Amino acid sequence: MIVCDLLPWRDAWHAVGKGLDVYLFLTGMMILSELARREGVFDWCASVAVAHAKESPVRLFWLIYGVGMVVTVFLSNDATAVVMTPAVLAATKTAKVEKPLPYLFACALVANAASFVLPISNPANLVLFGGHMPPLLQWLALFGVPSSFSIVATGAALYFVTRRDLAGTVEEPSEPAKLSAAGRLALGGIGLAVVALLIASAFRVDLGAPTLGIAVVALGLVVVQTTKHSGKPPRMFPGACCRWWRGFSWWWRRSPLASSSTSRHHRSLHGIVASKVMPFAVDTREPSIFTSAFNDL
Repeated sequence: MIVCDLLPWRDAWHAVGKGLDVYLFLTGMMILSELARREGVFDWCASVAVAHAKESPVRLFWLIYGVGMVVTVFLSNDATAVVMTPAVLAATKTAKVEKPLPYLFACALVANAASFVLPISNPANLVLFGGHMPPLLQWLALFGVPSSFSIVATGAALYFVTRRDLAGTVEEPSEPAKLSAAGRLALGGIGLAVVALLIASAFRVDLGAPTLGIAVVALGLVVVQTTKHSGKPPRMFPGACCRWWRGFSWWWRRSPLASSSTSRHHRSLHGIVASKVMPFAVDTREPSIFTSAFNDL
């Protein structure tokens, strides 16, 4: 638009500056999510759900739906759609689940259903409200009850539709899942970020700077722990940061700041993804791409 002289560059720069808090928030959350993915936190969560399913596909379905809800509420719906989906698919394959599609749909749909529980549950919330974000208690008063109904209704409807695919048994893991020291650090960083963001929301403080600050500290601690465990010197820190950046840089390109959808294609696109694309995702290496596409529609 600037090149075509449709938008003055001063106005464009001003618009970019107004979104600074959103950029910082997205960067911080993506760092935390990528840390959790690289250090096996989501794999650990999925394997714990399988272990607690007690060979019941129905119980596994609700456990995955519940874990997806928690991830969405505190790490954003993108984390559920993009990062948790591969972990769930891997866990269902390990448990020798014959029909993993209901569990993938659980990730995709709960990412939408729980995306208004907290302001941080969906990065688009920050874009929508901008500098007029309601305080946390006011937000909960406005969206708490509707979000609860959305989560319950979505889970019940999905279970009703896929109940025939939740027959049989699932195989329990041979040994309990373990979380590495770096994984525990990543999980602790997420917990600290959640507490800080809830406090910031309660006092109407911008969320971007605290999120990015905690994410950078968590990144540093994880890299130090990883290099210490592997015996490599700390000078590897920049290279490790670059490897992590490559892991989540594509996620930035699909942020809500750079994408939009039209309502007239909403139903047809959902039908295509549900009937054609999502089943194909089960046999691919990147099921998160398809789950994310379904979530974004």
